[in-house]
Amino acid sequence: MSKVEQLNHVLRGLMEDMPEIRAVIVAAPDGLLIAEQGAAEEANRLAAMAATALGLGKRIASTTRLGDVADVSVMGDDGHFLVYAVGEKAILGILVPQGTNLGLVRLEAADTVREVLEEL
Repeated sequence: MSKVEQLNHVLRGLMEDMPEIRAVIVAAPDGLLIAEQGAAEEANRLAAMAATALGLGKRIASTTRLGDVADVSVMGDDGHFLVYAVGEKAILGILVPQGTNLGLVRLEAADTVREVLEEL
């Protein structure tokens, strides 16, 4: 099984564990899409935006002396886009609707970050 297939398997598992997730992507630090589930048409755009969001989060953290950035969250009226650093190797982006239990998403995301790191 290729790395992309293994990553897609991990992402499918996350979506099965949390059916409310609309889409999930793994991107390279430069914003190129590596794997996705549920995002299809907008996957490339989500990957690029996730990389940009994480980069901006890192700059804010550096300027304000917050330390290393683990995640960045964008909250809108209809949902959330959560972006997680996967070490220095990749980025995990998760799109969920409003009303989703974000504590549970964060717990599942932490496990997924570890699984993605193992696959890279």
